[in-house]
Amino acid sequence: MLLIAVLTAVVVYLLLLGLLWLQQERIVFQPPLALPAVAHDVARGVRQVLYRAEDGTQLFAFLVGESASTHRLLVAFHGNADLARYLVPWAQAVTREADVAVLLPEIRGYDGIAGRPTYLAAARDARAARAFAVETLNLSNDRIAYFGHSLGSAIAAELASEQRPSALLLQSPFTSARAMARRMALPGLTIFWPIVSRVHYDTADRVRTLESPVSVAHGLRDMIVPVRMGREVYDAAAMKGALLLVPEAGHNDVLERGPIEYWNWFRAALRP
Repeated sequence: MLLIAVLTAVVVYLLLLGLLWLQQERIVFQPPLALPAVAHDVARGVRQVLYRAEDGTQLFAFLVGESASTHRLLVAFHGNADLARYLVPWAQAVTREADVAVLLPEIRGYDGIAGRPTYLAAARDARAARAFAVETLNLSNDRIAYFGHSLGSAIAAELASEQRPSALLLQSPFTSARAMARRMALPGLTIFWPIVSRVHYDTADRVRTLESPVSVAHGLRDMIVPVRMGREVYDAAAMKGALLLVPEAGHNDVLERGPIEYWNWFRAALRP
């Protein structure tokens, strides 16, 4: 009976690992229901711009502010259950407070864009957004900074490891996909992670050799991504920018809980 119980437990465990291998990108990427298409001019000072990924996928982004007048651009990546359009009010505030234009790229599988969101596809789409900034907006590397919130922080860090920005701003970042998986109640998962993982985000590792200032903002009451991860990312950075820890903030309300401190952090992070 004991042998049967052990074999059953092993089979169940292997099935769970197999299910994780199959479904992990559905766990990581959780796009909200697509909204109806909107006109290119979605709000005053906001344009919807079109471009293609290297595999031909049609993508779009929202361009907030004028990069020609500010001569600077922040490419900002949203979280896993967010949409680029949801960040437009935040981006409008960024242009006012930090005097920088903002590009809000959408990735495939989100907001009606064809395709399925995956680790590799998100990287392609991020590269396409940067290519648009360089080739269409005619901006040089020293005029382009990256921002990412939550999952977007990992996408931004991956892009930064390939194409160095003037600065990297990370809000509520996690250290790595493996570290987040460790928080799941599946014993031994980190041992088998190299075998089952198709999502290779490792922000702490990416910033170790990045020759750009890395700034981190995190809420001390974040129950989704613990603040220790934000600290670890900041501590790992080869070039440290500004660190902001907001006492009353959780995962999504860092700005709301500390607006003055947040904008001071933002401006310091973008300072040449």
